[in-house]
Amino acid sequence: SQRVILARPMTFMNRCGPAVRDLTHFFKFNTRDVLVIHDDIDLVFGKIKIKQKGGDGGHNGVKSLIEAWGSGAFTRLRIGIGHPQTQQAVRAYVLGRFDAQQEALLEDVISAAQDAVETVLLKGVREAMNRFHGKTIPESNVGRTL
Repeated sequence: SQRVILARPMTFMNRCGPAVRDLTHFFKFNTRDVLVIHDDIDLVFGKIKIKQKGGDGGHNGVKSLIEAWGSGAFTRLRIGIGHPQTQQAVRAYVLGRFDAQQEALLEDVISAAQDAVETVLLKGVREAMNRFHGKTIPESNVGRTL
């Protein structure tokens, strides 16, 4: 029997760190026991990567978590959303809607991410990394452009 808490902070993503830190303190979780699921523009749409610790990789939400916890020692499930054509378009791209082609594939991407989360919880991070790390759903590497 495992205690699992699913939380989505009701803060701006780039200020989520203090809220998540307070949650982990309240429930007495160690950051090593936390799985953070987030989007990643540096991965093609649908690619899943699992990472156990590290830096923020330019992700403001992850940066906020690291600053609040004082450590990057937590597991991340990164889900690729692709990258915009220009650097100026990043904000609009990340906050924008998926195109029709991506929308059609989104259910499969979410299903694979759900399977990865369940594998982390039931079989451990190593097993999940072996099974899902670098896997792209769908295998066709659909690109997203602005």
